[in-house]
Amino acid sequence: MKLAQPLPSSAARAHLALAAVLLGSLALPLGAQAEDADTSPGITLSGDEPEWSPPTQVNGCKIAPKTQCQGADLRHAVLHDVDLTGADLRGAQLARADLRHANLTGANLTGANLDGANLTMVFAAGARFDNASLRGANLVFARASGSHFNGADLTAATVEKAWLNKAQFVGAKLTNADLQEAKLNFANFKGADLQGTHIRFALFQGANMVDCTACPTTWEHPPELP
Repeated sequence: MKLAQPLPSSAARAHLALAAVLLGSLALPLGAQAEDADTSPGITLSGDEPEWSPPTQVNGCKIAPKTQCQGADLRHAVLHDVDLTGADLRGAQLARADLRHANLTGANLTGANLDGANLTMVFAAGARFDNASLRGANLVFARASGSHFNGADLTAATVEKAWLNKAQFVGAKLTNADLQEAKLNFANFKGADLQGTHIRFALFQGANMVDCTACPTTWEHPPELP
């Protein structure tokens, strides 16, 4: 026969209650610390990065439309999405600068160094790159109709799918450049050098190829699709 266990005395119950309170108070700081860590000001727990905003000045050059930055040192500068409409950047050093989506409409980059620069999807209609160096530059999807590259060096530049209608390439060097699918209608290649250039699906309707080396003088507009 199983004997009934004696009930704890009132004193024992009081001791048990006190022990429970003490144990609870010891656990509270850990929870409080965790809660404080989640809500501390200045701590980002979501993992989101701060939104990038274009610089207003780089090495003394004000990044703004119509800025005067002749000869400025902007090498490796992060300038994507900036507005440099009508800027004077003659002789500026822009080697390997990031100019993706930048607005260079009407800007003057005569004699500038843009070797290895990223000009993907740049807006540069009417811009001047005369005698500039763009060796290995990336101009994929560039919108630069009516721009000037007279005497410029675009050796091994990637100009794929760029819009360069009525652009001027007089005496320009485009050896080993990638012009595939570029629109070069009515462009001027007089005296230019296109040796080794990739021109698959590029458009040259009405282009001037007088005295041009390796220009596709027999180019014909592809038949229209039905």
